[in-house]
Amino acid sequence: MNPEHIRNFSIIAHIDHGKSTLADRLLEITGTIEKRKMQEQVLDSMELERERGITIKMQPVRMKYKLNGQEYILNLIDTPGHIDFSYEVSRSLKAVEGSILLVDATQGVQAQTLTTLNMAREAGLKIIPTVSKIDSPLARTEEVIHEVCQLLECSPEEVLRVSGKTGEGVDTLLAEVIKRVPPPSSPDVTKEFRSLIFDFQYSNHTGVIVYIRVMNGSVKRHDKLIFKISERTFESIEVGIFSPDNIPMESLSAGEIGYIVTGIKEPGVASVGDTVASLRDTIPALPGYKSPRPVVWASIYPESQDDLTLLRQALGRLRLSDSSFTYEEESSGTLGKGFRCGFLGMLHMEIITERLHREFNLDLVVTSPSITYVVELKNEKKVTVYSPALFPDDGDIKSVSEPMVTMKIITPPAYLSGMMKALYEHEGEVLGTENFGDNRTMLTLSMPLRELMRNFFDEAKSISSGYASISYDITENRKADVVRVDILVADEPVVAFTRVISRRRVEQEAEQVVEKLYQILPRELFSFKVQAKALGRIISSRTVSGKRKDAAGTLSGGDITRKMKLREKQKEGRKRLKEHGSVNIPQEVFVKMMRSGE
Repeated sequence: MNPEHIRNFSIIAHIDHGKSTLADRLLEITGTIEKRKMQEQVLDSMELERERGITIKMQPVRMKYKLNGQEYILNLIDTPGHIDFSYEVSRSLKAVEGSILLVDATQGVQAQTLTTLNMAREAGLKIIPTVSKIDSPLARTEEVIHEVCQLLECSPEEVLRVSGKTGEGVDTLLAEVIKRVPPPSSPDVTKEFRSLIFDFQYSNHTGVIVYIRVMNGSVKRHDKLIFKISERTFESIEVGIFSPDNIPMESLSAGEIGYIVTGIKEPGVASVGDTVASLRDTIPALPGYKSPRPVVWASIYPESQDDLTLLRQALGRLRLSDSSFTYEEESSGTLGKGFRCGFLGMLHMEIITERLHREFNLDLVVTSPSITYVVELKNEKKVTVYSPALFPDDGDIKSVSEPMVTMKIITPPAYLSGMMKALYEHEGEVLGTENFGDNRTMLTLSMPLRELMRNFFDEAKSISSGYASISYDITENRKADVVRVDILVADEPVVAFTRVISRRRVEQEAEQVVEKLYQILPRELFSFKVQAKALGRIISSRTVSGKRKDAAGTLSGGDITRKMKLREKQKEGRKRLKEHGSVNIPQEVFVKMMRSGE
């Protein structure tokens, strides 16, 4: 195929701005999918994506379209809209020359759209501004076009209007993609085959299948290839294109987007951003590769220890198709054996745990998520702490640093006072405010990542009646004033309930945890205490009273002294239990404690 007649593009959009619906209409109008086979969200292959209406896994597709008698090949790469997957988005943007900036006519420009738009600009892509959902009775089309023009410094005539639902304006959009997006060009560094991995998947039968954009040369079946970063060599089993199902081809050449079946069946070999090249190629990997860096950590345990092997296999399987999360085995005295897992963010963690539950039918206990702290001890040693249970005692610490986030919040001004109060509660520091379009304000602020994870997204949505949008970047580490809180049940620390929290909120949080545990712990035959300990002292305590059981109640008649002796004996027994008995904490108590909403 002549590269002059190829157009590679992606769609940038916030969650729920109509990206998947527009992609459906593009497939329908170009005849890529027959009408009888059409279904909603064709490119979202996971059941979880359809249910939530979000894009998690990118699904590329190749379409054919005729303009002025000439047939063009249009390669669309759909991208995830969520900030957790920003690195994957940056790699998919490297694989294309243009991008449709899709903005919902009912909602206007959102904060996360800005983040991806900046990436696209930095990558030098041609941006096609497009306003979607123009058929909606709630559409503020002219107002939103004005917002887009302000953002891109373009004229209203350059902004296209489409409806993914009715198909209005989609033909014009396809024609504009061909006119405005430049054809692919190859860096003239080598004639050998070189390609960028922008995604991959795993198949039980064929192993890892890498999704690539060919930068130089061409590739065909049985070619000897190499992953430049992992330095693993292999022979291509099959090469092909997405239409949207995998269709084998004789070869793929420069400018094309397709897949290579590698036959590799082990995790950690393929990764997004790596370069797949001919074995003869001697030039280093394409620039921009980053090793995924987990920022949120949580421990995952099977509810039944009989499922440990199944959980280990399930995590291994998920890692084959998602190299961005890490896991290692660990054990806890109360929860048994499990795995300490690292994720890109809270949504990423939710997706992995949900997939473990759905795809492998596993019942899990997931501990409260935590972040990485760098702790300098008084003996000048520095330690990196991934788990609250391993956080040093307050008396041994010289200083602690934690990751910060720089955040943008776009909200109607009416909700600003409530938002400011929430920011104070979450240690947010406002760096600047500016008007953003009509009747909207953008706040730029700094906040500890630990506070962002403490339900901030839900609070912000609740305060703003769902109108606020948030995007964030994780920045440098900064000094933190945090302490470890241990929870003791019958004087025994329970590691799974340990947490690291802000010093100023320590008493309030300790009381909440103790109260919650007091309410859900089953009673024993003896009384015992539930306590929270921090800063070397007990700061909250509740006593769970023992069950009332009268051993003498079964006696009828006879001398009163018989009953008195039995009650004395029972009293002694209770005393011994109190001194030597242990509290058995059932699995459901851990599950309820991990779920913050209960």
